[in-house]
Amino acid sequence: MTKKQKKVLYRILAAFILLIALQFVPAEGYIQLVLYLIPYLVIGYDILRKAVKGILHGEVFDENFLMAVATVGAILLGEYQEGAAVMLFYQIGELFQAVAVGKSRRNISALMDIRPDYANVEESGELRQVDPGSVEPGTVIVVRPGEKVPIDGCVVEGSSALNTSALTGESMPREAGVGDDVISGWVNTTGLLKIRTTKAFGESTVSKILDLVENSSMKKSRSENFITKFAKYYTPAVCYGALALAVLPPVFNMIAGNPAAWNVWVIRALTFLVISCPCALVISIPLSFFGGIGGASSCGILVKGSNYLEALAQTRYVVFDKTGTLTKGVFEVTKVAPAEGMDAEQLLFYAAHAESYSEHPISRSLREAYGKPVDNGRVAELEEIGGHGVTAKVDGHEVCAGNARLMRQKNISFEEPDEIGTVVHMAVDGAYAGYILISDVEKESAREAIAALKDSGVKSTVMLTGDARAVAEHVAAGLGLDEVHSELLPGDKVGCVEELLAAKSLKEKLAFVGDGINDAPVLSRADIGIAMGAMGSDAAIEAADIVLMDDNPLKIVQAIRISRKCLRIVYENIALALGVKGVCLILGAIGIANMWMAIFADVGVMVLAVLNAIRCLYVPKR
Repeated sequence: MTKKQKKVLYRILAAFILLIALQFVPAEGYIQLVLYLIPYLVIGYDILRKAVKGILHGEVFDENFLMAVATVGAILLGEYQEGAAVMLFYQIGELFQAVAVGKSRRNISALMDIRPDYANVEESGELRQVDPGSVEPGTVIVVRPGEKVPIDGCVVEGSSALNTSALTGESMPREAGVGDDVISGWVNTTGLLKIRTTKAFGESTVSKILDLVENSSMKKSRSENFITKFAKYYTPAVCYGALALAVLPPVFNMIAGNPAAWNVWVIRALTFLVISCPCALVISIPLSFFGGIGGASSCGILVKGSNYLEALAQTRYVVFDKTGTLTKGVFEVTKVAPAEGMDAEQLLFYAAHAESYSEHPISRSLREAYGKPVDNGRVAELEEIGGHGVTAKVDGHEVCAGNARLMRQKNISFEEPDEIGTVVHMAVDGAYAGYILISDVEKESAREAIAALKDSGVKSTVMLTGDARAVAEHVAAGLGLDEVHSELLPGDKVGCVEELLAAKSLKEKLAFVGDGINDAPVLSRADIGIAMGAMGSDAAIEAADIVLMDDNPLKIVQAIRISRKCLRIVYENIALALGVKGVCLILGAIGIANMWMAIFADVGVMVLAVLNAIRCLYVPKR
């Protein structure tokens, strides 16, 4: 809770205690008025000030003006408790809304750990760290193992495996050697690289991503606060209605030659204003959203504000990242295809031992698939060939494990399988021994989630990924997605989302689901950003409007159902409050409704609406 919210809470408590204490103080007339003005001003001075400012700025009819007129009207009628209590209830509703929205989002760029702190420039045989912004295009920089590539460029010396997940979201390292282009934000994992920069730091990929994150949220649509929209029409209507009720009947009476009876009609007009007080709405509507947010959080769905919960109910387009969102983001052995004379277990034995010293994700997945302890004593003469694979002697047998380039280098005949994934070819003693397929596997609930989204009224499901086209299309077809775009950088993803946003109607909402730092810009740009919280990056979680704590895509469907239930209850409360108030306003205008009826139309309806709003807390687990 922020300092401002705590101050409001303290004022609420102070006003509540004062109102309780005044019940035991015998006072009448002006003394009673003065005593009740104390808690009234404690809790409502800021509302009165905002109402006055609104009048001075020409924005008269808002909720602050209505609350000021209604509560002052109650006090003028001598209903001091009612006036102070109504203001107290209103502030409680406002506090509910503030808490539901939560703390303001922290500066996303502070969490973007892809920003390089320095660039290494070689001078007189020594490396000197300089500000990346001072490095001119064409300068040769040095990137050591474990360091980020600070500026886009081309490798002029060395070879290494680069971790590209910060930008592409893909777990598989990318091999880079002389002549290959590299992008800022990638992390060098193995060898030393010398890179000739091709762009200035400000034009590099990492800088453009940071700019997208810092600025794209400004273009994001926000649903206007319901009470404010409602008050624009409701407030002037009831105020003009009360004014007409106070003035027109006496005037008509005088024209007809009858007594004006100003006191009767002014009292009716003030009663009309008390009845019109939207206390039930200002408390039950934020409480409904608060209950929906609380119910969602109990299911592991964190919603950062009531406006996002409201927008979620209107979601008609859902766009997904692939790795870590629809797939597990962990590479596994999905097929072992031994050649004739070799069995699958023996092939995995040779592969796991040949890769026993490597920490490459492919090597780890081979050892995990083998599932038994690896005896390094059985391995000799191990050699890692950059961009090709490894060779080693295992139990005296010469083993080659790698890609097609390694097989061709060793003059081993083989056939390239028509499979989607990373193929590790195996050769033993110069003869082809088969291949092992390694791929990222889809999440168990992904296919069900896509089908459930379509059943819930989502028009289109789209996948955006930095992965290769063949892999992306294979995954999309298996999951039943409507559209797929592959080989994208973060800026490309934003462009795709921009096109989808332009194509949809204004009432329809687009949600993007992602988990990586590279997804932060597009999470900010979409109408609703949904992040996978268990394995997602800090930047993605901060940029998102909704966070799924267990990374289960089915939670998206559940979140939509929760939001629609919440909106249904909100509309029920609106109908209840306006329906009862409408009847009571008519009765008050013709003199049938007394102050007790006015109190029921205000406090009684509020209690009923709050009880209905509490239903939002209870949501099905699936």
